[in-house]
Amino acid sequence: MEDKSKAKIQKQIVICGGGNLGHVIAAFAAHRGYNVQLFTRHPEQWSDNITIHTPDGSSFIGHLSRISNRPEEVIPQADIVLLCLPGYGIADTLHAIRPFLRPQTAVGSVVSSTGFFFEALQILPVSTPLFGFQRVPFIARLEDYGHSAHLLGYKPSLSMAVERGEKSGERLAKEIGEILNTPVRLLGSHYEVSLTNSNPLLHTSRLYSMWNDWHEGVTYPIRSMFYYDWTDEASQLLIDMDEEFFRLLAVLPVTPGAIPSILDYYESTDAASLTHKLHSIEAFKEIPSPMKAVGNAFIPDFQSRYFTEDFPYGLAIIHRLMHEHHIDCPHINKVYEWGKTMLTINN
Repeated sequence: MEDKSKAKIQKQIVICGGGNLGHVIAAFAAHRGYNVQLFTRHPEQWSDNITIHTPDGSSFIGHLSRISNRPEEVIPQADIVLLCLPGYGIADTLHAIRPFLRPQTAVGSVVSSTGFFFEALQILPVSTPLFGFQRVPFIARLEDYGHSAHLLGYKPSLSMAVERGEKSGERLAKEIGEILNTPVRLLGSHYEVSLTNSNPLLHTSRLYSMWNDWHEGVTYPIRSMFYYDWTDEASQLLIDMDEEFFRLLAVLPVTPGAIPSILDYYESTDAASLTHKLHSIEAFKEIPSPMKAVGNAFIPDFQSRYFTEDFPYGLAIIHRLMHEHHIDCPHINKVYEWGKTMLTINN
């Protein structure tokens, strides 16, 4: 019988990026016995040992074998490279790692809805297998950068798309499933992960419903909770945006059912039941709205990834495709134009 622990140790995984998911995935894979290296702009801020706190109150430590800001030190040995990066960091990182990739080293992104496949198909060699998730594998929150993070929630299964390369998609999906200890279902097209009604619609509808009338000088006495204080207004806007989104999916090479509707995914039937569902998800309850303190009050934090990621990368891709295919989308238009304006005047 094959020594699986030895096979894990021999498998080389490089994580690119050090955000919430970068910490958790790197430590999770390392704790499971894989050789994990990290490519980050700030190696001096990282410990070799990352502590992860889990939902049941326990914790584990993942040991990173190398941490570097030089791609030539980590990429040539990689079997799998996984980007845990915001949308604005994807293209630069792909250009940086390209010269050092071995043929058939798989490159993927933990978040696919911010343009990974569109960028990678242009930048990386045709021999490079590409993969990406429909939804992130964990709910994660940073505790101490480079040292510890919280794994707030697991997913019972994952859906993944694969493009290019000689390695079969099923084989790569199985390998990723083993690394993350989660069953992985292979989808039929990268559109099925590149386009999602998760963060690009979920986050932006909530932001708009909270702050569409915000202007300089307006402050709030408390920092609200993003999901626990979710409203029926936000739910209805999300449902309306989702209906427009599905008009786009109908004209693209997307397998029916590959992307569940918002109501199906959250097992809801209308705005009120969706609000109730979002209030009840335990892993969501402690997630605050993206706000920053100004004296004794709070204002929206336009530097947060809810704004800098979900509008100019996630929602922008959906908005562009809707217009390219001449699909009416008044709710998506309204939210996208508001977010673009907020980013312009506040950055």
